[in-house]
Parts: sequence; structure tokens; C-alpha cells
Amino acid sequence: MKILIKNGTVVTLGQKNRVLKNHSLLIEDDKIAKIAPTNSMDNIEVDKTIIAHGKVIMPGFINTHMHYYSSMARGLYKVAPSYNFQEVLDNLWWKLDRKLSLEDSYYSAMIANISAIKHGTTTIIDHHASPFAIRGSLAKIASSVKECGLRANLCYELSDRDGEKIALEGIEENAAFIRQCQTDNDPQLRAMFGMHASFTIGQETLKKATKVIHQLGAGVHIHCAEDLSDQIRTVKEHGTRVVERLFKAELLGEKTILAHGIHLNEHELHLIMESRSNVVINPQSNMNNAVGVTNLIKMSELDINVGLGTDAMTLNMLEELRSALWINKLTQKNPSIGFMETTNALIHGNRNIANIFWKEFGLGELKAGAAADIVLMDYHSPTPFTEDSFLGHLIFGLSQEWVDTTIASGKVLMENKKLTMIDEEQVMAKAQEACARLWDKF
Repeated sequence: MKILIKNGTVVTLGQKNRVLKNHSLLIEDDKIAKIAPTNSMDNIEVDKTIIAHGKVIMPGFINTHMHYYSSMARGLYKVAPSYNFQEVLDNLWWKLDRKLSLEDSYYSAMIANISAIKHGTTTIIDHHASPFAIRGSLAKIASSVKECGLRANLCYELSDRDGEKIALEGIEENAAFIRQCQTDNDPQLRAMFGMHASFTIGQETLKKATKVIHQLGAGVHIHCAEDLSDQIRTVKEHGTRVVERLFKAELLGEKTILAHGIHLNEHELHLIMESRSNVVINPQSNMNNAVGVTNLIKMSELDINVGLGTDAMTLNMLEELRSALWINKLTQKNPSIGFMETTNALIHGNRNIANIFWKEFGLGELKAGAAADIVLMDYHSPTPFTEDSFLGHLIFGLSQEWVDTTIASGKVLMENKKLTMIDEEQVMAKAQEACARLWDKF
């Protein structure tokens, strides 16, 4: 299958971004074959042509911390008000995830994946929880990912909060899915070992999980000091701070994602830096839960790889980018700070994280040989559009425009703002039925 995306403005991103006007991009099967001036590609024989005039052609966006299962909380009103982070968990998320069935997990993923396609997000790193429907939950979510044509890295959220039997099932679900992904090497699917947070994982469970993680050579995806309570309880129960505990367990490293990382001290930041672990910030969620703001500026100074996630608040990565920029300026009380740090998190940090797990795919960059994960956005620039001005256009211009076409692995998932592989109306109707049954349990 050959697809020619013809005569747009190509923004390559990658380590050295280029803005290439009046260029075309050729896709062969699931890879980018060529990027060149349009007039040099006029005579190429292809199966499909997409006219990109008036559009910006960019790599598909990457979301490095997501919760598919939260999709069915949209509009949920049967919850008590929460006045701190623990009450948010008790009154909403832990109440919801305990009621999820395998069908609910599937439709939650379908809802989110459709939104991802509409917003040009082609790669998602997810963190799942359904403590009374664990076995087969990751395979169920994976079936949605395959059906929608996206890429996802999945894990199950290990926790002791529902007892030893549930914790062991969490370990087994992670291990089984990791082994399956290692065996299949499906380009759409990858796996990590998921943990909820230090304060919900006892020492014996941590030892059992660590043994499996080391045996499988797996990455770790864990909430880290999202709220100060994580540090307080970890110190009280284990005599050490969160990152120090993970370090002692040998769970830090380049395949580790520490989500949030708000309440960390200088020593913990240096442990993260020295181990080359990754921090993923989630500013909208942190503001919504009133837990604090990650010190992105300090992490950037230490050359920690920082990615940008949404924690399920949105699948629109440009919305999250803008939120990250505004909150960092506000907390630093300096309007000139945070611009490069936040854009780097989306463009470079997320690319770095994704390519740990999809090494040979070259995600997050348009170049010959890279995966054909591509987004076309409507954009007629009112001011000069160059490498030097691009980031300003990204935040203040492109973020306000529409995604027209989304392509992943060379498959056109949306064209002219219409989904091509999924019947959205049918999926949402079935999701509403499943959600009604779920809400009846509250």
C-alpha cells in the first residue's frame, strides 16, 4: 500500500526540527518512504493520495501517562464531594474501578481511543485498574487498541488495597501480558509492569513484584509522590522516601516511568537523574486534584527526561501542553519561564519515552524509515512559519485548530475529520448501555 500525502507543510520534529513547505510525504506500508518537494514526487504511482494543501503534516502525538478505565466517569454524579486527594481516590476512582467488568474496560478504551484519533494522538502509555476483573483485562484493552489502529503500552496497576489475593492477580496479569507482548512483538502493543503507588504496596508485595520485573526485564510504570500523603505514609511505614524505596528495590532505570513526581526532594531528583528514570507530568489532573505542581524547571536543569501525560483528563496533547505552560509560569511567578521546558516535554520527552519501547520505529519524528504515525492539521499561518517560530505556532495557533487526518502504522484512521475504521455512533451507543449498568452499581 502506497499513500502520498501531497503538498503540505511538513514539520519533522525530532532532534533537529525542520519546516518544509510545499513538500509531500510518501508512505509505503507502515513506514515513511520519502519526504521531498512536491514537484519531485508528481509522477510516483500510488494507491491513495491525500491532498495536504493548507495543512501542517506532523508526527502523531504521544501520551505517556493515561488511564483508559476512567472514561466512564465522564458526567458521573453519584459520588460524594472530596476535600483531599485520599477522598478523591476513595469517593471516585477506587469506587469506580472496583465495579468495572471486562466489558467496561473494553468500552472505556474504545471511548478514549476514538478521542485519541480525533486529536491526532497515535501512541498511548496506559495504566489500568479493575481489581475485581483483573484476569484478561489487558488483553481486552489490547483488542480495542488493535481495533482502533493505534499503538499502546499497557500495564495493570498492582496494589495491596484489596488484599493479598487481588495483589497476586495483579502481578500475574502484568507478567502474563508482558510475556505475551515479548513473544508476539506486535508493533501496536508493548507492556510494562504497573504499580499504583508506594503507599498502597506493602513490602512483601513489592518483593514479589520486583522478582518478576527483574526476571522479565520489564519497565515499571508507577504513580510517584503525586500527593504529599504518598511520602508521609511511605516514610511512616517503610522508613524511607518514595524514590529511595524504589531505588533500593532496583526499580529505577531508563524503562521506568514515574508519573507526577510532585513532592520530591533534592536527593530523590538526583536518584532519578542518575538512574535515567523518566518523569511524566500531568498538569491538568494535578490542578483538578489540587495536589501541587511538578518542578519541571528543576528537573530540566538536572537533565531528567520529562514527558507529558494527561492522566485521562483529555486525549488532546496540545490542550495539556498549554496547561503545563500556564501553570509553570504561574508557580514560578515568571512569565518568561517554562516555554522550552514544557514544549520539550511533549516533543522530546515523549519521543524519548516511546522509543524506549518501540526502539526501531522512530516515533515522534517524520523521516524516511520511521513509522508512518502522522497527523494533518488545518492551518493557514498568519505570520512567518519557520523552524524558529514553530513552537509559538504550536502553542498559540495549531492548538486552536482541527485535526483533519490521523494515520498510524500507515493506516488512515481518520480522514477529512471522519473516522474510517470505527463506527463511532455504534460504539458510543454500546458504551452508554455498559455505562448505565456500571452507574447503577453506585
